[in-house]
Amino acid sequence: MPSPASSPAAASDTQAPVIGRLAPSPTGLLHVGHARTFLLAWWSARRQSGQVLLRIEDLDAVRSVPELVAASEQDLTWLGLDWDGESYLQSSGLLRLNSLVHQLLAEGRAYACTCTRSDVRSAQSAPQLGVSEPRYPGTCRDRYASLEDAQRQSGRPPGVRLRVAPGEVKFVDRFTGEHSFDVEGSVGDFLIARRDGAPAYQLAAVADDALQGITEVVRGDDLLPSTARQRLLQDALGFSVPNYVHVPLVLDLEGRRLAKRDRDLSLAELRTKGLDPRVVVAWVLRSLGIEAPERVSASEALALFDWEKVPKTPVLFQPSELLAP
Repeated sequence: MPSPASSPAAASDTQAPVIGRLAPSPTGLLHVGHARTFLLAWWSARRQSGQVLLRIEDLDAVRSVPELVAASEQDLTWLGLDWDGESYLQSSGLLRLNSLVHQLLAEGRAYACTCTRSDVRSAQSAPQLGVSEPRYPGTCRDRYASLEDAQRQSGRPPGVRLRVAPGEVKFVDRFTGEHSFDVEGSVGDFLIARRDGAPAYQLAAVADDALQGITEVVRGDDLLPSTARQRLLQDALGFSVPNYVHVPLVLDLEGRRLAKRDRDLSLAELRTKGLDPRVVVAWVLRSLGIEAPERVSASEALALFDWEKVPKTPVLFQPSELLAP
């Protein structure tokens, strides 16, 4: 029997029904890296006779593009993936998400914060080179009595931060094993609601996983630090913890991860060029070290998928592997 760290299918001793999820955000076009991760998530759940739910994470009002909601669904369908029930728009649950923010405030687990990103960066005693998110120094901890008090004193709309205690946050990933992150030491108290009033990603992901009964989360290993923060929120809110499965990213030949903002080869472009989606599925199988025909559908590949064969190193990709030069 494979160990749980190497086999998500062996993750649960209780044999609870597996419910996985696909959670694209409509902030850009899906690319080949997304295709690989979504296929892994779909194969993992379906191999366990589980459900797959589709959640569109559209809370970023600035970057989300409504037209990309339909485009995401078209891309997934083109790949040969299906899901159970109707897709769920994260923005439809704003009232529930905001109620959780107010619950944490009322319990003293969170507090109002009026600091801007510039404030946080300027508060650092020394530059943090290469750090995309500087540590929050706790400027607003115990400073305001309420959200209204914060607004009144500062003249700014406040965000909300979770109080983070010192110490390591430990969890077991079903693919990569044990991890430990010092959330307080690395990022400090983190936002659970932004200053524009929208729930932040960490809270929304945790709340919606709980709402949808998600038991397995397959996603890129760049989100491992987020899992530590989400574990803190799950404990604070009394939510159950899904099995996490973090997989290596797809990189270009220069070692840069594929990204929406860089307009890397998108699935929409491949569709427009008339590429057979089975070519993409076959490439994903080969990236796992699995011998595959030139074309294979997602459902046909289900029988070939095996977590034991998934490499623990990043995958290099160049467009010519799918498109003739």
